[in-house]
Amino acid sequence: MAKIAQEVVQKSGVNVEELVQKLVRAASAEFTTYYYYTILRVNAIGFEGEGLKEIIEDARLEDRNHFEALVPRIYELGGQLPRDIRDFSNEAACPDAYLPKQNRGNNTSTPRVGFTSGGTEESKEAVSEVQQAMQQGDIRPMLQVLVEAERCAIRVYTEICNMTFGKDHRTYELSLAILNEEIEHEAWFSEFLGEGPSGHIRRGAPGESPYTSRFLVAPSNGHKL
Repeated sequence: MAKIAQEVVQKSGVNVEELVQKLVRAASAEFTTYYYYTILRVNAIGFEGEGLKEIIEDARLEDRNHFEALVPRIYELGGQLPRDIRDFSNEAACPDAYLPKQNRGNNTSTPRVGFTSGGTEESKEAVSEVQQAMQQGDIRPMLQVLVEAERCAIRVYTEICNMTFGKDHRTYELSLAILNEEIEHEAWFSEFLGEGPSGHIRRGAPGESPYTSRFLVAPSNGHKL
């Protein structure tokens, strides 16, 4: 814990306990998203899947970087991560998205879409739509759940930025850096779904994290401090 740094934030009018809770929930969402994107990347097969893999990999590695960047700030403010990984995942601010459970014997699939205790009503509606589409044999709407995960992250970090602006400069800058990357992630997946051009080009290296790298102990791949 950074005693004076925490005291300064408290005196600025920020509820430190509430802020720490938001940061822990955000870190949990990043950690679980990294896990589910790993599964998605492995299962992105076929002509369409190969085109999606590169986008998944960038978003996957950058979400891991977000988790790594958030953890030090949580402890600086006197917080800590739950000791039980199950408790940690249950605190996620955003939904879990499961891949369809394939039944290789008869080429059918069963939708497996679930949520942690976090998530928004919009996210839950997106899951319901995916379940209906998958029952009709349409896999592409699964990407809509992933897009919603990015949109949830945008809401989470916008809220933290609004809470800390002009008060907790370190947390604000960190959250703003992550927010910039989450906005780009949403644009990538939205573009793949045909919702419009993202306006972005690919990263120079997978997981480059152009905004967040300066908050990491070790620079991400291909990024020089």
